[in-house]
Amino acid sequence: MVGIVSYGAYAPFYRLKREEIAKAWGGASIGGEKAVANFDEDSITMAVAAAMDCLKGAKRDEIDVLYLATTTSPYKEKQAAAVVAGALDLPRGVLTGDFTGSLRVATIALRAAIDAVKAGSARNVLVVASECRLGTPGSDLEQLFGDGAAAFLIGGSGVIAEIEGAHTHFDEIIDLWRTVDDDFVKSWEDRFVLDKGYSLNVKEAVSAIMRTQNLGPSDLAKAVFYTPDARRHVEMAKKLGFDPKMQLQDPMFAQLGNTGAAFALMMLAAALDEAEPGNRILLANYGDGCDAYIFRTTDAIKGFTGPRGIKGHLESKGTLRSYGQYVRYRQLMPVETGRRRPAPVSSAVTLWRDRQMLLSLKGAKCNGCGRLFFPPQRVCVYCQAKDNYEMVGLSGMKGDLYTFNKDQLAFTLDPPLVLSVVNLEGGCRFYSQMTDRDPEKIQIGMTVEPTFRKMHEAEGYHNYFWKCRPLR
Repeated sequence: MVGIVSYGAYAPFYRLKREEIAKAWGGASIGGEKAVANFDEDSITMAVAAAMDCLKGAKRDEIDVLYLATTTSPYKEKQAAAVVAGALDLPRGVLTGDFTGSLRVATIALRAAIDAVKAGSARNVLVVASECRLGTPGSDLEQLFGDGAAAFLIGGSGVIAEIEGAHTHFDEIIDLWRTVDDDFVKSWEDRFVLDKGYSLNVKEAVSAIMRTQNLGPSDLAKAVFYTPDARRHVEMAKKLGFDPKMQLQDPMFAQLGNTGAAFALMMLAAALDEAEPGNRILLANYGDGCDAYIFRTTDAIKGFTGPRGIKGHLESKGTLRSYGQYVRYRQLMPVETGRRRPAPVSSAVTLWRDRQMLLSLKGAKCNGCGRLFFPPQRVCVYCQAKDNYEMVGLSGMKGDLYTFNKDQLAFTLDPPLVLSVVNLEGGCRFYSQMTDRDPEKIQIGMTVEPTFRKMHEAEGYHNYFWKCRPLR
C-alpha cells in the first residue's frame, strides 16, 4: 500500500486585510484577508516550516528523497531543495530535487514520489510545496495571492491515505506566466484563461479519473481542486456534480488567499484534518494541464496526531498595520531600514564551514558532563573536557525567554530589532533575533520556538539562520 504517511502545513503569522490594499489604490476590496510572509521569509523558509510540521515524530534517517515544488525559488541557479534538506538535518545521501515552472509542480512532484515508492527505489519521499508570489500592485492578483506551504510524506507503511488512482495531461496555453525578468505574475484576458484553460482542463482530468476508477460524485467525501478564485470554485463543483456545501473543500480565500503551487496541497492538508477512515478524497491541480488523484483514508488516520496543520496556523495570526507595511516587507519600493545600516558582508567559506551550526542549528553535548551549549566549542565551558562532545539538533526544542532588548536604530525592515536570550529545553542557551512578534507583548519567561529565517542578502546570495518566535 502506497500513499500519504504524514502531512503538515505552514501559513505565515501575518495577515493583510484586503480592504487595506483597496484603500491604497482607490479600488474595491474582494473581502477577507490574505496570508503574508514576513520580511525574513521566502519559499525556502516556509518549506522548512511545513516540513518540520510534517515530520514531527518521524525518523528523518528513513527519508530517501526530498522534492521541493515552487515557482518562486530565491535562486535561478542553485538548488533550493538542498537548503531545505540541510535545515531539516536530513541524511547526506538523500536525493534532492527542485520542481518548478508551473502551478502544477506540486502534484507532479507528488506523482514522482508515489512512483518512486511503488518502484522500490525509495522508502519515504518528502514532497514540499511552497509559494510566495507577487501580483502587480493595484491588480486583482495582488488581493488574491497569499503565501504558504504544505508538506507530505509518501511511503509504503503506516499509510493514512492510500493512492487509488491518478490521471495527468498537459496543455500548452498562455494564461498565467512570468519570465525570468518579471517580478510580478502576468495574465491573459480572464474569459480566455478561465474558459479555455482552467475549466476545460479540470473538467477533463476529473471526468477521466472518475471514469477509470468507476466512481460517481456521491462516492467522494471531499473534492479538493485548484481554483483561481472563490466564485469559479463553486461553479466548477456544480459542473462536476459535487455538492458545494457538503463535498467541496473550503479554499480558504477569505483567510489565506491563492497560494499558487502550494494551494492544492494546502487544501488537501485541510481536508485530511477532518477526514474519517474510508473517506475518498479527490485532488485535482491545474497549471499547463491538469493532474487528478483519488486518495482513500485508512484506519491509521484515527490515531494520526502531531501536525499543527492548516487549522492551527490559521488560528495563530497577527495583522499588518497597513498596506505600507506590506510594501516594506516585500521591498516593492525603497524604504528606510535603519540609521546605522552596516555594509552587508558574507563569506561562502564561513557558511560552508559552519553549516551544521548555521543551517541545521546543531549545538554540542559534552560527553563528560552532559551539558548542551551553543555555539559548539572544542572545550566544554562547564567541565573543561576537550574534544569530547557530540553534535545535537536544537531546532525542535522549545524554550523560555530569559531576557531581551529592543533596538530602534538597527538595520531591519520591521523595527525594532528584538534581540533575545532563550533557555532551550535541556539547559542550552540560545542567542537570537525574535520574529513574528508584537514588541509590546514580549514578556520574560514566555515560551518561544526556533524558526528558520532569511537573515540578509549579501555577496549576491541569501544568508539563512534560526531566529526565535513566540510559540504558535
